[in-house]
Amino acid sequence: MVSSILPTYNRAPLHFVKGEGCWLQEADGRRFLDLGAGIAVNALGHANPHLVRALTEQAGALWHTSNLYHIDKQQALADRLVELTFADTCFFTNSGTEAAELAIKMARKYWHEKGHSERMKIITFEGSFHGRSSAAIAASGSEKMTKGFGPLLPGFVHLPFGDHEAFAEAMKDPEVGAVLVEPIQGEGGIRTMNDACLKGMRAACDATGTLLILDEVQCGMGRTGKLFAHEWTGATPDIMMVAKGIGGGFPIGAVLATEEAASGMTAGTHGSTYGGNPLGCAVALAVLEIVGEPAFLEEVSRKAGLLRQGLEGLVASHPDIFEEVRGEGLMLGLRCKPPVGDIVSAAYDEELIVVPAAENVIRLLPALNISEEEISEALSRLDRTASRAAETA
Repeated sequence: MVSSILPTYNRAPLHFVKGEGCWLQEADGRRFLDLGAGIAVNALGHANPHLVRALTEQAGALWHTSNLYHIDKQQALADRLVELTFADTCFFTNSGTEAAELAIKMARKYWHEKGHSERMKIITFEGSFHGRSSAAIAASGSEKMTKGFGPLLPGFVHLPFGDHEAFAEAMKDPEVGAVLVEPIQGEGGIRTMNDACLKGMRAACDATGTLLILDEVQCGMGRTGKLFAHEWTGATPDIMMVAKGIGGGFPIGAVLATEEAASGMTAGTHGSTYGGNPLGCAVALAVLEIVGEPAFLEEVSRKAGLLRQGLEGLVASHPDIFEEVRGEGLMLGLRCKPPVGDIVSAAYDEELIVVPAAENVIRLLPALNISEEEISEALSRLDRTASRAAETA
């Protein structure tokens, strides 16, 4: 008999009942140090008082009216994002998947309105993850994502990750209208697109008028020590997808775009019942009040350096377990030699939460305000995790 919850998840045997900062309490009373943050969602930890206040105050005033009417908090959030980024305009969604849908629609509508409907092809990359909707799985293209869900939305050109020659050749196709890329692949195994590659993509897009779409759903919102990862390179996008950390745990996403890239999206071309509701926007504004501050981002970079240094030490002291450290800021990965599932399970035994990814990598995505003491404790638990895994290997 099927369960009342559709059985699409392989859940860990854990049942958390309370969270505070970087800690989760299991139903049996155990306290877990959380290095997953809900897969980079709880940017400021669990039950952050600043976010709780913002949500509670808004909940006592107004929950939902729909986008048939003006929403003050939505306007304030859009204004702040435009102020802080390359963008001229924003559309609010409830998730990263919905942001991917709009980004793809926006790119294709742009070329349709320009009289070049043939430029509907979008270049994407092996190992990418843009969500689980029909368009998003077609964009990713992997068998794991697409098997059994055909026919797939056409028009995506899938290239090997980091293959410069393949990219240059694909860009010669006059039907290519956009490039969609994650500056750091999360689900793909914490694989970073290096600065030169991202700058080269921007230059190639400029040369052909192609739109550059960045998926910063996981790597954005301060996770690398800049508000958005592309800021390290200076290669700005035309369209950008945002979600996860922007709501600090409340479901909200966004598409940010230049005026030119968004020019095809006129009244009636897209919509959302819940997108940009007062509750989500109130919390996202509260997140930006903290994460948008340069001093806070400097602290993220400083603490990321401490964590990375410790992880490099673990690789050196456990060469049979850990192979390398990957990533930037507080979006880090440890490539493992034993099966990644064994390492995740060993971490659970040490009351530590880590997140698996492709290429046998565990992701470390702690709250951005993790303390130095918690970093030290995390490294100690990872050390014990490696020792435990070595004993059972």
